[in-house]
Formats: sequence, C-alpha cells, structure tokens
Amino acid sequence: MSKVFAINAGSSSLKFSIYQLPEEEVISSGLIDRIGVGQSNIVIKTQTEKYTDVKDIDNHEEATVLLLDQLKALNVINDFDEISGSGHRIVAGGEFFKDSALLDEEGVQNVEALAEFAPLHNPAEAKVIRTFKKLLPGKPTVGVFDTSFHANMPEKSYLYGVPYEYYEKYKARRYGAHGTSHKYVAGQAAEKMGKDVKDLKIVTAHIGNGASLTAIKDGQSIDTSMGFTPLAGVVMGTRSGDVDPSLLQYVMDKEGIDYDEMMRVLNHESGLKGLSGVSSDMRDVEAAAEKGAHRSQLALEIYAHAVKRYIGSYIAELNGIDALVFTAGVGEHDASFRQAAVENMDNLGIILDPERNETVSDGLISTDDSPVKVFVIPTDEEKMIVEDTIRLGNITE
Repeated sequence: MSKVFAINAGSSSLKFSIYQLPEEEVISSGLIDRIGVGQSNIVIKTQTEKYTDVKDIDNHEEATVLLLDQLKALNVINDFDEISGSGHRIVAGGEFFKDSALLDEEGVQNVEALAEFAPLHNPAEAKVIRTFKKLLPGKPTVGVFDTSFHANMPEKSYLYGVPYEYYEKYKARRYGAHGTSHKYVAGQAAEKMGKDVKDLKIVTAHIGNGASLTAIKDGQSIDTSMGFTPLAGVVMGTRSGDVDPSLLQYVMDKEGIDYDEMMRVLNHESGLKGLSGVSSDMRDVEAAAEKGAHRSQLALEIYAHAVKRYIGSYIAELNGIDALVFTAGVGEHDASFRQAAVENMDNLGIILDPERNETVSDGLISTDDSPVKVFVIPTDEEKMIVEDTIRLGNITE
C-alpha cells in the first residue's frame, strides 16, 4: 500500500493530510503554524493518537523536514519509499497553469515567478515543493492551483474595463480563487442528481471567512466573484469585497493613510469585522445580532445581500440554473445564512425546505418540487489534490 500527501502551505503555516491507497483513506493529518514567527505549534493526528509540540521553526524547509521526520517517528511512515507522490495547493497559477500540473524544475520556477500575484503564498509553497522534491527524489510532485479552474473563463468575464494594454503587458485580469473547491462540489452535486456535470448549469457558493461564488456551465467556470486578488467579490470575514476605487482615494485623503495601509484595512479590518465592530467570525456576529446589536444585524444583512446579488446575476448569465451549492465553513454550517441568501427567490426557482435546511449536513436542502436543486455539500479540496496527484503522477497503487 502506498501513501500520497496533500499539502497546503500558507505564508506561515503548513497543513497536510496523508491518504493511503488504493482506499484513498486519510491516515494522518495536521498542521504546523507560526512558521518564522516563533513558538510554532505542531499538531499531527494519526488514527490512534494526537501528537503535539511547540518549538521555534524558522522557515518552511525546516518545517517540512521536521514533519517528515516526526511522521517516521510516529510510524505513520516506515520508509520514504512508501510515499508515491505529493500534491500541493498553490494559490496563483496565473495564465500559465490552466490545470493541475506535474512540477519539474521549470514548473517550480514558474510558481516562484507568479509570486507577484500571491506574494504571501507562492514563495512558501515553492519552498515546500522544493524540499519534498529533495527528500523524495523521483517521486511525482503535483501543483494544484486555486486559479486553474477559472483560467479558461471567456474574455468578457475576466477582463476589466481598463486599457487593454494593461492586460497585454501585465496580465491584469480576473483570476478568481477557491477553484479546487468549486470544481469539487459541482461534481458532487452532479453525482447527487445522477447527471453529468457537463450537462448542468450550477452556481457554487464557497462561503467561509473568505468567500466566492462561481457560475459553472458544461463543467467549466464561466465567471467568478473574486478578481485579480481574493479581495474582490462579496463581503467576507475581514475583506471588504467590491468597493468603488474612488472611495479608497477619498478615505485615504481624509484619514491621511497611504496605499499599503488602505490595503491592510480592506483585507484585514473590513467585511463582517469592520461592519459589526465585533468579530470576523459569523458565530460571534450572529450572537451579537441576537442580543440586538444593530451593526451586527446590519453586517449579516449586507453579507447575505452580497451573496444573493451574485447568485441572481449568475442565474441571469447562465440563463437559468439547475443547481445551487453551498459549501465551506459558513455555507456548510449556517442554516440561517443560507436562508437569508436565497430569501424571496422563489420566482427564480429556488425554494428551500426549512426542515432540510436546518438538519441536512450533506445533501438536498430544497423542496422536492423546487425547479432549482439546492445542496449543502462539504468541500474536500485535499481529496481533489490527491486525485490530481494520482492522475498526473500516474500512480497505480
């Protein structure tokens, strides 16, 4: 039996899952955080125990070596020969990576070159990939890109209304994100409907601390709410979503702040957090709203309204839909938010079943006679990473 890694490296973190083949069963998972910050937390879960430790880890290379050594110490891995390959989630694939890809040295260099589109993530991901390739020579290393599912959107969807030369010279365009999640849940919805995803029109709503919606036709993304960066689109936990650029200059002048500070505010102090003044966590905001906090109530209304606006626009763009899917932290677990996001959309064919919406954790939450089937489906990006690694790495066992 062989094992395949699914790796998600963040700017200061390293998440992993190990799948045993051929069952594709998760036998270990965990996280190393605060890399380069100090006092890194190490958590490794196996099928029988949970290992934890705290130590200073200076960089992602050190974290990767420590992880593999500790997995051997815990007997999760007896020998590196058991590992058949590794799949790595990468934020930015630009226009170069329009699908997941087997990464050779040139491929890793391209990941590094795309760091200008994801400066906090791509460099860290490239370092982890290089370390895996060094420690596991000859084993396939696959990159799975957040942007690749959206890479083939039509020009009318990805181009901005700015001089075309900016796209020609700088590749200034909409790239989107969460592509692996959108692709996965769309496929799962098609399976639940007993149909081929290529025969369906679907809107997927990945609603978590980060949030995006995607219009899917013939199994392909034709439009998505996030833009050149993940800042665009709907209101999120700490991100503003869509904002008139002129407003930014106005506020910068009034507050006496520069562009970098404005970007920090838009990314880290806005969204639910900025509107409510309470928290970026939906649960905290809902608790405050239930106690009568007006700003928290308003924040929830604005969030749901933004999602509804995109759902409606994508229904128009697709000329009707067959299914709507909610996924990710809020989308999977918050029934009241789902209800608010599709309220009064009966004439568009979306009719929730109140009981199903409250009780179903993976399946249909619309009524039997709803023209549009509405699902809540837990996302599983790690499984998609492993499946692409098996496919592109030609792993047979």
